[in-house]
Amino acid sequence: PRQIEFARLNLTNTVMSKRKLKQLVDEGVTDGWDDPRMPTISGFRRRGYTADAIRKFCSEIGVSKADSKVDSQMLDFFVREDLQTKAPLAMGILNPLKLVITNYPEGQTEMIELENNAKDETKGTRLVPFGRELYIEQEDFMEEPVKKYFRLFPGNEVRLKGAYFVKCTDVIKDENGNVVEVHCTYDPETKSGSGFTGRKVKSTIHWVEANTAIPCEFRLYEPLILDDAPENEGKHFLEQINPNSMEILQGFAEPTQIKDAKPLDKFQFVRNGFFSVDTKYTTDDKLVFNRVVPLKSSFKPGK
Repeated sequence: PRQIEFARLNLTNTVMSKRKLKQLVDEGVTDGWDDPRMPTISGFRRRGYTADAIRKFCSEIGVSKADSKVDSQMLDFFVREDLQTKAPLAMGILNPLKLVITNYPEGQTEMIELENNAKDETKGTRLVPFGRELYIEQEDFMEEPVKKYFRLFPGNEVRLKGAYFVKCTDVIKDENGNVVEVHCTYDPETKSGSGFTGRKVKSTIHWVEANTAIPCEFRLYEPLILDDAPENEGKHFLEQINPNSMEILQGFAEPTQIKDAKPLDKFQFVRNGFFSVDTKYTTDDKLVFNRVVPLKSSFKPGK
């Protein structure tokens, strides 16, 4: 006979009671036991947490004879460390803004070479289509820039990742005054890898080519519960549901990396985080990505 010790693990900002989890499912707060916000094995798997990361996390926290509480950021740290070496780089735009390079030849498309992993050259490179019309993130343009904003704004020049310098020359607005299109000019001498040293820019932004971009749905997650122990303050735990625990965005991604993506495939979308293809809502005609974890965190094990 062998004696095996178990520790009841409580993660911050989660609900661990089976009764409470069932109530979340029964009342439609989540879309099932495998909802990516649920602290269940099926929820972790669907969100994109890897088995190796969970094992390393469990090894790090050890076994306690008493109930304990562990910061959920610790699990995210190990997931991030694991995916850093496994998930290929890709460019995805979560909040699209059209960018038109007015002096780029109409109808022309060229292939831009980009790395598959920024920290591992052995992962090789890929070719990504580039053309006159692109999508960039809305946050990468500001009509009236704040102090120390170095991305795109009228008159400013930035590099498009792996490609050229572009300078903003004009903006197009809708009837409500919202910017819906940015016009730029490019300098063909500034292509990455060409040895150009004539001038420097302070920012590089990512992009996808508009005509070949694949429409995608991106789901971003925050803790489902706002307070770890609402009952201590006389509140029912359902009163502490985070209304912003899931944000759904309609965007685009480059075709090269994701054209053959399958459920549970993992990608590192430049500047946006690590994502996994959803197993429930992805279809042949629609790709849905769950953000597993953001790219950065201030959390360090042992702190």
